[in-house]
Amino acid sequence: MNPLPSLLWSQLSAATDMLEKAMTACPDAVWSSRDKPVGEHSWHEFWYLASHTLFWYDYYLSEVPELFAPHAPFGREELDPAGVLPPRVYSKQELLDYLMYCRDRCHRWLDAMTDEAVMHQRHLPNGLEFSIAELLVYVTRHVQHHVGQLNLILRQQAAPVPRWVSQGT
Repeated sequence: MNPLPSLLWSQLSAATDMLEKAMTACPDAVWSSRDKPVGEHSWHEFWYLASHTLFWYDYYLSEVPELFAPHAPFGREELDPAGVLPPRVYSKQELLDYLMYCRDRCHRWLDAMTDEAVMHQRHLPNGLEFSIAELLVYVTRHVQHHVGQLNLILRQQAAPVPRWVSQGT
């Protein structure tokens, strides 16, 4: 890898590792619990936070966001401005598989990227405009934000919380 893509991958990979560890640590009873330890909304359920995080990880890696189709069996509900939730609770294995898909896709993408390409601008339908480098920092921040929420849910349910990951591989 070139230096800049390698640096970006190191931190996004670390955040992805932390997401995977939180998902793996989640007890089955907490995964789809209707107890709302963080708030009163279903988007605070563990499975949904993991699903939301992975959807946007995948979306931001898409070359043409307007044509984005998430990895099966996931739908485009996240793009609905009405806040439509997925039609069912996704299993831990489905979401761990999605995580691996996103991680592999991102790693291959960055592995082939030049330092110059990582500075190209990406225009998103929601009006955001980032260089690829800044977009990857944005995705890293988004993943880590939700890892914090997932770890809070784990703590509130007296489940083990995974340790911090400094760098990915």
